[in-house]
Amino acid sequence: MQIQNSVNGAPRTIDTEPRRLLVHVLRDSLRLTGVHIGCDTSQCGACTVLIDQKTAKSCTVLAVQTEGCSVHTIEGMAQDPITTALKLAFNECHGLQCGFCTPGMLMAARAVLLSTPDPSEEAVRDALHGNLCRCTGYQNIVDAVLLAAARLSERPAQPVEESSHE
Repeated sequence: MQIQNSVNGAPRTIDTEPRRLLVHVLRDSLRLTGVHIGCDTSQCGACTVLIDQKTAKSCTVLAVQTEGCSVHTIEGMAQDPITTALKLAFNECHGLQCGFCTPGMLMAARAVLLSTPDPSEEAVRDALHGNLCRCTGYQNIVDAVLLAAARLSERPAQPVEESSHE
């Protein structure tokens, strides 16, 4: 079956089986290996992506469900100012150790900062609650998101723009 969508701003036509999970299409077919497989049961959040600017655990989404959608992975966030601020803050606040959960955490954190530019600590914790980290104990991750929010409030944050489909 063929599906058409946008992945990281580029239009895509993907051949896939109707029962294939998005995480497998992203990793195996498109080689976007920043999308990690941690549990296959939607418990860990390592496979978090944005579908039409909303977080989704790609291990629970059939690829065919993304027909006509915009999908973003961590690889598509290289030029995004929100993600850049988050990466710097994660580094400064020691919000990562092994790095396995980091792409999913960054995607979830980006989503909360896009919808709530000045989140409370409780709002950050709520936004990250479906993403597990076995190394940091979370406080450093929460601190990093709050630091990024403070820095971003100095200039307006922009959503990721889709590339031209021409």
